[in-house]
Amino acid sequence: MTRRLGVCSWSLEPKGPRDLAEKCAAVGVRWTQLALDPLRTGAWGVEETVSALRSAGVGIASGMMGTKGEDYSTLETIRTTGGVRPTEHWAENRAAAEANAELAQRLRLSLVTFHAGFLPHDRRDPERSVLLARLAEIVDLFAARGVRVGFETGQESAATLLEALADLRRPAAGVNFDPANMILYGMGEPLEAFDRLAPHIVQIHVKDALPAARAGEWGAEVPVGTGRARWSELARRIVSRLPHIDLMIEREAGTQRIADICTARELVERESAA
Repeated sequence: MTRRLGVCSWSLEPKGPRDLAEKCAAVGVRWTQLALDPLRTGAWGVEETVSALRSAGVGIASGMMGTKGEDYSTLETIRTTGGVRPTEHWAENRAAAEANAELAQRLRLSLVTFHAGFLPHDRRDPERSVLLARLAEIVDLFAARGVRVGFETGQESAATLLEALADLRRPAAGVNFDPANMILYGMGEPLEAFDRLAPHIVQIHVKDALPAARAGEWGAEVPVGTGRARWSELARRIVSRLPHIDLMIEREAGTQRIADICTARELVERESAA
């Protein structure tokens, strides 16, 4: 299988399927990781989306889903509201995951990613078993439809994520590696995390960041190649160790996203060819 280079649909802030297709063409990619929730809720038509992307020569490499109530205002708010953590939203999040699994199967996707939600580092934390049980349910919902799940990195350390994967014992569960998130959340050095997580990585987000000035605050997302993710070295390791893993460019900040995504594409293409 040849590695695919694409862009995360939400990074382009599309107004609809046709706008997404046009912006994918503008940044020069033929693949996208598609946010599934607009299709699940009916905000976007499934057939309309598929048709618009196909007409532009853009394929859907994977899907992404969010969870209800996520609040990224501060590190503390997302710690309490992120992923499958909030008990008050679990029933709705489970139902949304099941619907997204059916949608992924309909779209013939093999992978959907999401944030698990700050898995506790302490194995004795009673909340840990609750979260793992919820994640196991979600993984099983997707696996029953032939779809793998990738947990996004950043909200926990590589060590904690590895322990969670081992305890889940779900072959359909893997890692969506985002080096910038490791920096943004202050959860470890990206190259070290990559080396530890490599056997479980099912997709990689191309993103960069600078660390926070003070502990407990957000880091800052920056254009790829200008932060601390050390993308040149990371690209070499990806080519060497994971040559068939897809790379999806993600840009969630800044006022010139098209230009920044093009810069990221050019860097990846250059380093991958070196």
